Amino acid sequence: MNYSKMTIIPPYLKEGDTIGIVCPAGYMPFEKAETCIQTLTAWGFKVRPGKTLGHQFNYFSGSDEERLQDLQQMMNDKSIDAILCGRGGYGTGRIIDQLDFSEFAKHPKWIIGFSDITLLHCHLFSNYRIASLHAPMAAAFNDGEFKNQYIDSLHNGLLGKKGEYQCDAHPFNNYGNGSGILVGGNLSLLVNAIGTSSEIKTKNKILFIEEIGEYIYGIDRMMYQLKRSGKLEDLQGLIFGTFSEMKDTTIPFGKTTEEVLKDLISEYDYPVCFGFPVGHDKENYALKIGVKYSLNVQNDLVEMKEE
Repeated sequence: MNYSKMTIIPPYLKEGDTIGIVCPAGYMPFEKAETCIQTLTAWGFKVRPGKTLGHQFNYFSGSDEERLQDLQQMMNDKSIDAILCGRGGYGTGRIIDQLDFSEFAKHPKWIIGFSDITLLHCHLFSNYRIASLHAPMAAAFNDGEFKNQYIDSLHNGLLGKKGEYQCDAHPFNNYGNGSGILVGGNLSLLVNAIGTSSEIKTKNKILFIEEIGEYIYGIDRMMYQLKRSGKLEDLQGLIFGTFSEMKDTTIPFGKTTEEVLKDLISEYDYPVCFGFPVGHDKENYALKIGVKYSLNVQNDLVEMKEE
């Protein structure tokens, strides 16, 4: 099928629409999603949990076949208006090549998640130009957090309200303005997608990157892979989100994570923002992959607006 170069925006939600919850990767206990389900219902949506939520097969929320069937059914079901992934972890890459996107491409819907779901975001946009939501998942609603501004940003995004976010200045930022389609997500998944059908193209795009639980040398290695594969060239902007729970080796690497990132992008003159609130921490704004944003990095403030 020949898809146009225009991004396909799935229909935004309205009261009474149905959100399906699936777990295409790691296991998630059903009770961990209960607050999320209650909140989505309070927002006026119907919620339909998939078979994988609360189901366990070793590390995963089901066998590869079970996770594949659950996600495929949600994608094809015309009574489901959006799909929220319960959690990430690992596992989407084991099933993505067996997914059939033909019906989904005719009737696209918002797919929501981050972390391992980065691969699904990349695949949707690279192959079908379909927008999706890099956003908080089910566990983010717990511990009273369902009232915070980051969960609100998911609600607003689903309703079609344009995102407009600010963050503090950082001494490593590159000042400037850029405007382009937003792509990105978890660094490990972006790197693992290189050479596959899910690989993203970054030229003239705004790229955002976040990570959790890696060694500093691992960040260095993966960033060099992005650089060597041309993913850091000709950007309209680069956003570094949170790099949570970073670890160092017994023999110290000799740089902080931020210093590694700063040194790797020192040759580029496009705007660069450090410390944007997107990633595995609570501070995780909903961002629309495949949608055009403007990025304004100044010495006292950073702004990003959906165009």
